[in-house]
Amino acid sequence: MTVDDTNSGEGAQPPSDSPSGASAPSNSSSDKTSLSSDALSSDSAGASPGTSPGATSGPYSGSPAVHPPHHEVDHTVEPTDDPLAIRLEQLILGAERRYTPFQAARTAGVSMELASRFWRAMGFADIGQAKALTEADVLALRRLAGLVEAGLLSEPMAIQVARSTGQTTARLAEWQIDSFLEGLTEPPEPGMTRTEVTYPLVELLLPELEEFLVYVWRRQLAAATGRVVQAADDEEMVDRRLAVGFADLVGFTRLTRRLEEEELGELVEAFETTAADLVAAHGGRLIKTLGDEVLYAADEAGTAAEIALRLIETMTNDESMPELRVGIAFGTVTTRMGDVFGTTVNLASRLTSIAPKDAVLVDGALAVELVRTGDAPASETEAAEEAAAAEKEGEEPPSYRFALQPMWQRPVRGLGVVEPWLLSRRS
Repeated sequence: MTVDDTNSGEGAQPPSDSPSGASAPSNSSSDKTSLSSDALSSDSAGASPGTSPGATSGPYSGSPAVHPPHHEVDHTVEPTDDPLAIRLEQLILGAERRYTPFQAARTAGVSMELASRFWRAMGFADIGQAKALTEADVLALRRLAGLVEAGLLSEPMAIQVARSTGQTTARLAEWQIDSFLEGLTEPPEPGMTRTEVTYPLVELLLPELEEFLVYVWRRQLAAATGRVVQAADDEEMVDRRLAVGFADLVGFTRLTRRLEEEELGELVEAFETTAADLVAAHGGRLIKTLGDEVLYAADEAGTAAEIALRLIETMTNDESMPELRVGIAFGTVTTRMGDVFGTTVNLASRLTSIAPKDAVLVDGALAVELVRTGDAPASETEAAEEAAAAEKEGEEPPSYRFALQPMWQRPVRGLGVVEPWLLSRRS
């Protein structure tokens, strides 16, 4: 959820006539708006060999316990002796419990310290020296440590690989259990328990979901690699110029007090699904969802603008949805582990918080970029003059997708004075 800026625009300078006169916002802050969870973790029962941030440090943790921030959730689970849980664990992992963490590290030829760091990065809970690990855990340690020994990855990079993979798959596993399996494991007939249905269902689904996961990952990896190799230089691979957009449901806090939990969950799921579909369909990338807000990015300013207006138009036509507001900024963005950071991200968030209902505000840099690429006229006066000149010559007038209306300059907390532009679609 964005944080509302209540600074008024009194005494601000009147807006300029065209985006070409827009100046970049002065700022002295680069606080990270993006709320990356550093320790989202999830384990199947008994498959938790490491220490998650925030979990009590165990015999092999090697560091004091670190309590997670309030927005992080520890999903770690201690090993269990429940027979069904153990059967399901063996089915999913494909092996029986055989090693303690110390034995697994020694068998893999990895120091206990490095093994603990890998497990902790993957989000696994501290299980002490319980015999809960399998051959798969040993093989994973060997592979990751082998990449370091071969010089293919530095140790910090290997830790990042473990952390990014752990966080992503933890969320995926939670979603599949909460949203997918919950619906499929309803007893098919009276007298059967959900437990009796779960094992054969997982047995059928597991190989199919595993293949599908690898397929999607390869597709996403190919797309991400393509974007990187097209970068102009090495610096642009890390610090890139992107259009970043925030879309925020208006009045969501009031809705949480009025709606039942199930209704609220359905609304959030519908919003996230709609936003994800529109962002993907029009060439953007969904960075994250935060319940009542989505963050997306696009390589082109016109792509980000089209997505924003499509979101507004789609949500406006859905009576079950509250109003939406969108803010977009264009500039240098630091990308890390699939997330985005920097002043451009902060500015997009601030623009969202001051945007009118069912409207899109953009910064001066994005307005200038839309004019440069021919997606919007520098001003409506210029557009009218171009149309008149084209008509006089018997030619087609320039075709613009968007219109830009300058708004009053105003101070925005942490970013100085900015000049927003109201984005709309030209008929």
